[in-house]
Amino acid sequence: MRPPLQLKNVTIQYGERVILQDVSLTLQKGEFVYLTGRTGSGKTSLLRTIYGDLRPTKGEVWVGDTEVTSLPPHKLPFLRRKLGIVFQDFQLLPYRTVYENVAFALEVTGWRDRKAIRERVMEVLFQVGLSARKDAYPHELSGGEQQRTCIARALVGAPILLLADEPTGNLDPEVGKEIMALLHQIARWGTALLVATHYHPYLEMFPAPAYQCLNQRLVPWSVHAQ
Repeated sequence: MRPPLQLKNVTIQYGERVILQDVSLTLQKGEFVYLTGRTGSGKTSLLRTIYGDLRPTKGEVWVGDTEVTSLPPHKLPFLRRKLGIVFQDFQLLPYRTVYENVAFALEVTGWRDRKAIRERVMEVLFQVGLSARKDAYPHELSGGEQQRTCIARALVGAPILLLADEPTGNLDPEVGKEIMALLHQIARWGTALLVATHYHPYLEMFPAPAYQCLNQRLVPWSVHAQ
């Protein structure tokens, strides 16, 4: 069985500009890994390559047993059933409740059994601490609650891999710390996580393997190098 994520000698470039070169990385089930680096260093480009929004110049990207770079565009939705994505800007549907935002992620992937949808959505809302807020609309939520809703939406399909691109970027540090603690808990439940962040204190509060996008390479991160 293949690991949730495997990058093999991946190179990403825009025109003549090389963003990342010869990147290799493997995440096992339940593993949490940080991706750090300055703005423009390639963190988001690498995540986009993993979820099929950007094709690498060369190399292989595997999510489970799916080789991402060889997928035709019309099959990308099937890939995204295997992974969840959490962005910095919450991207919630404004006229749907917390429950409806999360349920929608199941409905668009073919779930039709209303009872099964309700059971799964409520299970995930309980996991992220939002059961009591299921009927609230996005504008009624705090920033932390909105991000928890996004995490629930990303988790509801039981992905093998969760990608988070600056998930605390719009939150104050204390709320961000709660979100980072939740993400680490999700890894302990068995989901592999790759989390891009520029906020280094979290790497020290919640230790985990970390890699830095630096000079077109992916290198082990060290606090002493900052």
